Amino acid sequence: MRPTPKAKVRKARLLISKVDPWSVLKMSFLLSVALGIMTVVCAVMLWSVMDLTGIFDRVNDLLAQVLGTEGEGFAVEQMVTLGQVASFATIIAVINVVLLTVLAMLGAILYNLSASLVGGIGVTLTDD
Repeated sequence: MRPTPKAKVRKARLLISKVDPWSVLKMSFLLSVALGIMTVVCAVMLWSVMDLTGIFDRVNDLLAQVLGTEGEGFAVEQMVTLGQVASFATIIAVINVVLLTVLAMLGAILYNLSASLVGGIGVTLTDD
């Protein structure tokens, strides 16, 4: 019995000469919205974990010792509430969505301009 011969590996050289700005806009918008949602969820979860583990109480005790206000009771969790953290994270997420979408679109336009001058990026694809 003969072993079966290996198939030849095909190679294809392609050139990325243009990127469609509209598709870059749509994709970057969706990815930045996902990143924004993750930002808000992570901020809320981090605040909740800090509250559950008692980190705010330890910070309150440390501030009371440093400032010398034993009886007054400094409360960090009242100054930085969960609602404030969620609101701030949402504002940051919205700003990031706008900025990342605009920057990705600008990057696509700049790539198209530079690719028209130098020809684009060469990519070699092979069969495995």
